[in-house]
Amino acid sequence: LQSNGCCIRPGFAEENTEPEEETMIKIAGNSYLVSPSLPDFHGCSPGWSSAFYGAECFNSEVHSYMKNLGKQKSSESQNIDAKKVELEQLLMMETKNYRKTIKFYQKLLQKERRSKGPETKSMLPKLRGQLEEMKSKVQFLELVKKYMQAKQWGVESSVLPTVIHNGRPDTVDVASMDEPSLLLYYNTEKHQCSNQNGIRVLQAGTPLGLMAYLYSRNAFLEGYVQQFLYTFRYFCTQEEFLQFLLDRISSTLSSASLDPSTSLTKICNRSFYILQAWIEDCYSVDFATNSDLLYTLKEFISSKVAPLNGYGERLLLLLEDVSARKSGSAHQYSSMDGCEEEGEEDRKTLHSLCKKLSEDVSRKASLHIFFLQNFNWKLCKGMEPIAQHQRERLYTISSVLPKPCYNSFTEEFPVSFAKADEVGPYLLIEYSVQQLCCQLTLLQQEVFHKCHPVHFLNSRALGVKDKCVAVQKAVSTEAVSLKVCNLFLSKCIQDQYLLQLLRNADSISTWVAAEIVTCHTSKLQVSLLSKFLLIAKCCYEQRNFATAMQILAGLENLIVRQLPAWKILPAKVAEIMEELKAVEVFLKSDSLCLMEGERFKTLPTIPSAHVLAMHVQQLETGGFTMTNGAHKWTKLRNIAKVVSQVHAFQENPYTYTPDFKLQSYLRQRITHFKDADISALAADNCANFHQIPAEKHSRKIQDALRRMKATFQ
Repeated sequence: LQSNGCCIRPGFAEENTEPEEETMIKIAGNSYLVSPSLPDFHGCSPGWSSAFYGAECFNSEVHSYMKNLGKQKSSESQNIDAKKVELEQLLMMETKNYRKTIKFYQKLLQKERRSKGPETKSMLPKLRGQLEEMKSKVQFLELVKKYMQAKQWGVESSVLPTVIHNGRPDTVDVASMDEPSLLLYYNTEKHQCSNQNGIRVLQAGTPLGLMAYLYSRNAFLEGYVQQFLYTFRYFCTQEEFLQFLLDRISSTLSSASLDPSTSLTKICNRSFYILQAWIEDCYSVDFATNSDLLYTLKEFISSKVAPLNGYGERLLLLLEDVSARKSGSAHQYSSMDGCEEEGEEDRKTLHSLCKKLSEDVSRKASLHIFFLQNFNWKLCKGMEPIAQHQRERLYTISSVLPKPCYNSFTEEFPVSFAKADEVGPYLLIEYSVQQLCCQLTLLQQEVFHKCHPVHFLNSRALGVKDKCVAVQKAVSTEAVSLKVCNLFLSKCIQDQYLLQLLRNADSISTWVAAEIVTCHTSKLQVSLLSKFLLIAKCCYEQRNFATAMQILAGLENLIVRQLPAWKILPAKVAEIMEELKAVEVFLKSDSLCLMEGERFKTLPTIPSAHVLAMHVQQLETGGFTMTNGAHKWTKLRNIAKVVSQVHAFQENPYTYTPDFKLQSYLRQRITHFKDADISALAADNCANFHQIPAEKHSRKIQDALRRMKATFQ
């Protein structure tokens, strides 16, 4: 965005609205540095909302507002430059007002905490309402700006064969490859009623046709571009897609004029637009894992684009920036105007504000109503809300769970934490449910935020199956066969981060089971069982479904379920087990169940990776091509919609205060037990067996002797 912009996306939660980051591209929780010299290419990635909502992302209000922009008089014709100027001015003004109101709100909050005056209390609700209205205005203007960008550089469907032939209609005969042979559409009812305003929906297409449709005038507006970036690996490799874009740029770059109305200029600019969107959104899964692909792109930009077009330098800068973030700087934000400290302060302000606006009472009430409506549950009480100060600070977590070595990390901590194996499970009893829930959530979030929607595609080829333990621990990543169920093209390189995500989940489940079976007394086992059940309940109430399902898997271990401690578990605590099973059924019932309503936009969410992978596998079942060889775009669109929720959830992170000591202890315990044999551990502990007390046994013998003696008298 430009210097007077505001990085707020339609449908995104307020935690990610940072007014000070005007020159940043915001993609899936990451900010990328861009040059302000080319205003038409700021933030090219359409974002998850485009893939999820499609054409519904831009409602009729956006269309009408866009139509009236840039008109000083009702009779004057529309002018795109006038629209841009007016929109930027409005966005700048609303952003400044929003920022000032936020700072004033924070001052009132501090004043209320100190004095608790009645005047301050009466002003806060009114000011909160004003903030919601101002937030909606800024988000709407940002949506209009995204709509304006999306309409640029597209061509009519009749020109798509020209796109395939490298944008040279004067030298190539395009009659042999017309649009019907490339793409198949179906007509909506609206089209049947009115040919003038009809809508054609893409149904299928050849690989070339689907790539050419990226240049269609409505490709961005329909959500097609983002859906394509998620799913193109089913019908073409990364190298083929890159070569397609580079060929279009090569053939149009020298001929493209400054007149935006010519087809060559539109094809050239749309090629750059798509290429930047691809880099912004999929660098980690396509370019970071394929050095040859990255080299080809850099070499082309340096030799062909940079000498003729200043946009080449900007692309190289973008590649360097995303590469640096991939190498370990993902949590550092850059700023073109050098205002990092001010930007950081505004981020904290906005995070705190959104958490304050989403009060604990409404949050817990909405969750309870949500689950009660779906399951008709009777939820037990006693779960205290997490302390407010835990919601008002950002976090940085330096390592992924589990990790084999923490020497440099644990040297700073006391012996009791550095030697977690000697301490045993007793620290789990000492810490509260809320503390353990928060830290386990932050650990899980660190792993989840490194995944990408593409990681959940083609998971059968990675050996992921519909079982409680999706990945066998004895099977290494390299040993997984990709020949049996590979839905991607054979030369398509697939990042296997999903396996790491599932192994981490398996490690946590094993840790839960191991902690319980290694308890040497029934009393301690009951305490730990209660603790883990309450942690799981707290996790799903905070929408951390990943950890909740991992704990459930550990508790459902065959050895753990046979423990005698379950019989003496308090009834209210034992009921939580049924609640967890109901949550699991709910998560498996619908692939988009967590995206219903508006809660996912304001409340942080971590889905269960294995459940999501199974939903995608179900959508992948069946053929991807029609009888004529065209690829079913309706099928690919549904897959893209489901996996887009990964980026949606990553946009709204948890902001609990990290407790690094407790996290270190948890990591070490999980690492210690991640390869444990639960049955072997249970066999060494007498508390895991049902035993008849000695007094009861001797009493039975005495009763038998007494009866025998009575028969002889």
